[in-house]
Amino acid sequence: MGDDRWLGDGAPVARLSGVVRRYGEVTALDGVDLSIRAGQLLGLLGPNGAGKSTVINLLLGLRRAHAGTVELFGGSPQDPARRRRLGCTPQETALPATLRVGEVVRWVAGHFPDPVPAEELLEQFDLADTVRRQTGGLSGGQRRKLSVALALVGRPRFVVLDEPTTGLDIDARHELWQALRRVHAAGTTVLLTSHYLEEIEALAERVVVLHHGTVLADDTLGGVLSRVGVDLVSLRWTGPAGAAAGELAALPGVARHEHAGDREVLYAADADRVVRELVERGLPFSGVRVRGASLEEAFRVLTAAPRSDRRSGEPHEVGS
Repeated sequence: MGDDRWLGDGAPVARLSGVVRRYGEVTALDGVDLSIRAGQLLGLLGPNGAGKSTVINLLLGLRRAHAGTVELFGGSPQDPARRRRLGCTPQETALPATLRVGEVVRWVAGHFPDPVPAEELLEQFDLADTVRRQTGGLSGGQRRKLSVALALVGRPRFVVLDEPTTGLDIDARHELWQALRRVHAAGTTVLLTSHYLEEIEALAERVVVLHHGTVLADDTLGGVLSRVGVDLVSLRWTGPAGAAAGELAALPGVARHEHAGDREVLYAADADRVVRELVERGLPFSGVRVRGASLEEAFRVLTAAPRSDRRSGEPHEVGS
């Protein structure tokens, strides 16, 4: 690959060091450090306004940092030669409605020295039967899949996928997951954002959580889950309906209580202790279940805690 000359052994594909970015009086990123090494599949999470889009815009060369440095393949993201090995799918997909799918793919492919043949690319994303259709006649899910396919037509070394499965039904989403796994297995570095946390859980080997413009967590998926350190105890409350919230939230070690359908859900660091307390206090319940927190639940705990309550730690690199 032509861009390899910019990367020494072990050098990151992309890096943010002490990055600050403001929009007027709003600080979108506040001293962010992030290093993405070749071959990683990184999931970038954060509530709305956390700074995810700003990170992406900096890596794509669409914005500049007010402080700190941003590198892509060892140099400036504004350098067109470095961006040639970068692919991206934006949140909003704008395709020329009157052009046929095959025409769009071939037009984009013409910007790269060694593109994936149109037929092969469309087959990979289950779009082969759309090659002669106008993009304006595609379903929303087909347009999203085409947008992801176009991000990969130039055989990028690094691809940024911003909410790639928005608008897809569950079957189409799982088909796209399989395609992304194949792309990653072939050696492409992937940065993925998604509002579907099960998507990050299914695909990412490394998870970065942004909140208020800072890196709140940066670890393997298992590391993020263990960092939260909570289990979920769910049960059916068989006593007076109005008493559940007060009785359950007051149990020692319960950090959070939620009502979900016909069940009460308790977040606790020591699930065994919670169950013992339920029994010893003679509280009316049945059907108790205990399990570890999912990524979505860990994310909610992390981003809901006051800053002073969060475990500190320097963002670090995971894997290589």
